[in-house]
Amino acid sequence: MSRTLYLSPPSFDGFDGGAGARYQARREVTSYWYPTWLAQPAALTPNSKLMDCAPHNIDLAKCLAEAKNFDHVIINTSTPSLKNDCKVAEAIKAQKPDTKIGFIGAHTMVLPTETLKASPAIDWVGRKEFDYTCKEVAEDRDLSTISGLSYKNKDGKIIHNPEREMIADMDVLPWVADVYKRDLEIEKYFIGYLQHPYVSMYTGRGCPAQCSFCLWPQTIGGHKYRVRSPQNVADEMAYMKKIFPQVREFFFDDDTFTANLPRAREIAKKLGPLGVDWSCNSRANLDYDTIKSFKDNGLRLFLVGYESGNDETLTRIKKGVTTDEMRRFTKSCHQAGVVIHGTFILGLPVETKETIEQTINFAKELDVFSLQVSLAAPYPGTELYEQAKLNGWFVKKDKGDILHADGLQQSTLEYPEASKEEIFEAVDRFYRSYYLRPKPILRIIKTMLEDKDVMVRRCREGYEFFKSLNQRKSDLAAARAAA
Repeated sequence: MSRTLYLSPPSFDGFDGGAGARYQARREVTSYWYPTWLAQPAALTPNSKLMDCAPHNIDLAKCLAEAKNFDHVIINTSTPSLKNDCKVAEAIKAQKPDTKIGFIGAHTMVLPTETLKASPAIDWVGRKEFDYTCKEVAEDRDLSTISGLSYKNKDGKIIHNPEREMIADMDVLPWVADVYKRDLEIEKYFIGYLQHPYVSMYTGRGCPAQCSFCLWPQTIGGHKYRVRSPQNVADEMAYMKKIFPQVREFFFDDDTFTANLPRAREIAKKLGPLGVDWSCNSRANLDYDTIKSFKDNGLRLFLVGYESGNDETLTRIKKGVTTDEMRRFTKSCHQAGVVIHGTFILGLPVETKETIEQTINFAKELDVFSLQVSLAAPYPGTELYEQAKLNGWFVKKDKGDILHADGLQQSTLEYPEASKEEIFEAVDRFYRSYYLRPKPILRIIKTMLEDKDVMVRRCREGYEFFKSLNQRKSDLAAARAAA
């Protein structure tokens, strides 16, 4: 077994490469998701190391110094970071030419040939679920024998091996806890709406929802929710509580943890005796009794994708939930005392000035504790991407150009009744009109007065938040000047 480095490379300042289903980008405040998709194959691979550069402030020089010690380097890439990741791969190859370099991620699954052609430094790419693909590469097997892999042969010809079967029994995968403990400083990971420090993990993969914009279910995870057993999840949670006594919250990063409600209820019952705070992704369609039962067993927060306040838009993106259902769910959460962080997207098909205002007003009506406003990100492999190509919604010829030079999102789609500038500007207006109201301000002040550490953190986040809004204005002005 050769030494293998699982690498999330240095990129834009503050770049969150661990974000999967929505988009990889720099956030309004310092935010980093755990690189669980790298930690899982690392847990399978003896003599390996996981290096997550951005949260740990590891620059290119330090990254290269570490990479010298490994025979294989496996890089997690994405559509917006591909060009940067290729440069890192080329630098690794330049200092040690016999290093085998592989790229994994949704981009490589959708565009394996194009990814291999992106740089001469890339020896192979993984397709779909890549855990055992990576393990077999690390075992120095002949690349031609490894399922789920595309590679360049000695003549430079690109070969696509047969597909690898998806993992059916998720309990066969080792826990990521020990990799986190060995290779990561958990205090480096921040999410604005989660208590600090936090730890995230997956209890299953795949999502039965058909949302047209969501990346991972349409590429790697699939639409079948494949899960770990409740006891397996509870056992790892108990173990994490033991090895990370400083952790204040655990987050289940499954695309939709509540997709299998009987299982979710069973897990909740097993977590209650552990006495931990936990949070998860949920659709806005649970009833009060279910929400209350979760709350009684330690649930603190739901991360909910509301996306839009316009029902026609929700139907168009195949959200599967109406605004009325969202209202009932949100009211039930308020009654049960469950906090909500809501996410919204501007620029979904076919946005207009009117639908933007409907979404902003809908968010104010829901009045969740906190929210995030994204721009529609049409990744290759998603239905949204194909719709945008078919209808001519892309602003630029380079369809992978979805970030500004500073790493913040940019508008990549526009419509007859909403230009890219109008959609981009609406993000700033959305944030200001939502947060600069008495209720959100008082909520934030209350949390600051209750905890000195939270006060320091909120002050930092407030500074970063308004700084990012000003940066958006600069990005917009630069784009207009370039046009």
